[in-house]
Amino acid sequence: QSRTYAEWWDDARRAATLLRESGVKPGDRVGLLLPNCPEYISVLHGIWLAGGVAVSLSPLMVSSEVSSLLEATDCRVVVALDMLAPVVRGADRQPDRVFYTTLCDRLPYWQRLPYLAARCVRLGPTSPIGRSGEQWLDLARHEPMAEPVPVTGGDPAYVLPTGGTTGRPKAVTLTHANLLANARQLESWCGTRHGRDAVLAILPFFHAYGLSTCGLSAIASAATIVMHHRFVPRIVHRLLEKYEPTIFPAVPRVLSAMNEYFRTKPVRRRAVQYVVSGGASLDQSIAEEFESHTGARVVEGYGLSEASPVTHTGPLDDTARPGTIGLPLPGTDARVVDPETGTRTLAAGEVGELLVRGPQVMAGYWNDPAATDAVLHDGWLHTGDLATMDEDGFFRIVDRIKDLVIVNGFNVHPSDVESALREHASVEDCAVVGVPDERTGEAVQAYVVLTPGLSASKSELHTFLRERLSKHKRPSSIEIVDDLPRNFLGKVLRRELREAALERGAVR
Repeated sequence: QSRTYAEWWDDARRAATLLRESGVKPGDRVGLLLPNCPEYISVLHGIWLAGGVAVSLSPLMVSSEVSSLLEATDCRVVVALDMLAPVVRGADRQPDRVFYTTLCDRLPYWQRLPYLAARCVRLGPTSPIGRSGEQWLDLARHEPMAEPVPVTGGDPAYVLPTGGTTGRPKAVTLTHANLLANARQLESWCGTRHGRDAVLAILPFFHAYGLSTCGLSAIASAATIVMHHRFVPRIVHRLLEKYEPTIFPAVPRVLSAMNEYFRTKPVRRRAVQYVVSGGASLDQSIAEEFESHTGARVVEGYGLSEASPVTHTGPLDDTARPGTIGLPLPGTDARVVDPETGTRTLAAGEVGELLVRGPQVMAGYWNDPAATDAVLHDGWLHTGDLATMDEDGFFRIVDRIKDLVIVNGFNVHPSDVESALREHASVEDCAVVGVPDERTGEAVQAYVVLTPGLSASKSELHTFLRERLSKHKRPSSIEIVDDLPRNFLGKVLRRELREAALERGAVR
């Protein structure tokens, strides 16, 4: 399917009218449970035109996670993919209105029947519409909104979870000014040619990295957006050759998989000029091989959801330094401080916590002032990452203060996985750590202590978690142990567990 910006703008205005007629008032939250598809962009802007706040609901979530976020944000309207109807219907907290869209009408004809068959298997009837408040998203039936609802740059625009979705979710609140700033920063850094570039959008829009690099910054530069709803190397190869995108935001796993594919089927058209890799540390050998296949310049960047998300990236000339995250984006300040005090700036080469400040830094966590105050001090965002800065201002990430695990660029909080494991009747105690993984950057490794007198197999625990956690949160490996290493205060020594996993090669 091909859409022009004029058509997208028309759809956005029609979506705004639909939402207003559905009872959405200025400041109300509207959930988006969609993969990359044209409706994501048009409805997102329709929400903003109607004065609403978009809530990012990941298609990777399970019903309980969707329910928690809907409850936390008091979100009463959701726009979802038809295939994800069971996720919405299974949520304890039900929205008042659900609008469904489908991928079926823009799939090749030989894929439409399997899509409809899969939908029938998942939903029972051939249509997802079966409950009060559910209907198809039909924008053509509504007139375009004449005038948008006035908002300010400081008003909330986008709320997205950043882990911690068990119990009370912690969700980042990004303002209109935050999103606009990051889009303009990336546009400026990439030196995009207005209306002449094309961006390959396979990173998901429901993730801050994909939304900013593949969506909003591309729109800011009037670039052609070549989108696909999932990453498949064969399809990416075809998109590269057919549409010749010039900019390719990616994560290391994608580049590694494409390298493997290119070894047997080289790309014939070398249109890609720049690749910015984020979400996880990039192995230089992966970058060099991708450059050899495509002729593109590959640099590494850095960001976090709390900063819309990009704060650093490598220069796109010949001055990028392998192993570093590059330089701060325009308008962004960054420094390395003593992690003990959080205030004393360290000299070049010293390891400390990375702090960032700029127009893309979030307003705070949604309805959670205590969590906000813990990371925002005098405009400086404490990232929780240990870093160094060299004499020329290039930053390098060394480690993380937090116990956060990053799987394919998605944040996984060990406490979420541990809470889910403890729901099993046979689990007395458990601990979760992240270990390096060649495919995903990091993988989740779980250690479980069983209740005396009870039993549970590893496969049983994997099956148990499959219904409670998103795919990226599920442990790649579960080890059943007699006890967990602890210090004299009883705190689990995660470093010892991580080292034990590496020694045994539990995660490959």
